[in-house]
Amino acid sequence: MDLSHANHSNGSLDELDFSILMLLQEDGRMSFTVMAEKLGVSISNIRTRVGKLIDDKTIQIVGRVNPEKVGFHAYAHIKISVRPANLIESVAHKVMEFPEVSFLASTSGDFDLEVDVMCRDNSHLVEVVNERIARIEGVYQTKTDMYFKVLKLAQPDLSGLR
Repeated sequence: MDLSHANHSNGSLDELDFSILMLLQEDGRMSFTVMAEKLGVSISNIRTRVGKLIDDKTIQIVGRVNPEKVGFHAYAHIKISVRPANLIESVAHKVMEFPEVSFLASTSGDFDLEVDVMCRDNSHLVEVVNERIARIEGVYQTKTDMYFKVLKLAQPDLSGLR
């Protein structure tokens, strides 16, 4: 298999890009030298590819924090209904700015937005939901589900795309 030719010009990823991404998911601190050895390509090729993957925002290199270990003990999923519907985008932009928000998506169904938040404790969660989110213009209704314990938090399995 020839892993040396990229297709970044048309925005698609090739086998080498996927292989690099999978190695980084396995160990985000893996050196370019180790990646090059595992994939049988040059270090400069790896360096160039990783640089392009970062530049085109395919990946971000970050340290993932275990929320519980650093003091977040109230983790919740909040569904938000917005009325009138033309305020959905405005509400989303305001919610997106909250530092407690770890995930935000617009959805179909009974609610317009779904949000995951990480809070210090239940009092902090109540403040976020009842005093901040509920007071945003257009928020009609919220429904909050608490996560008792996060059993798995993972990145997508890239091998499913090949």
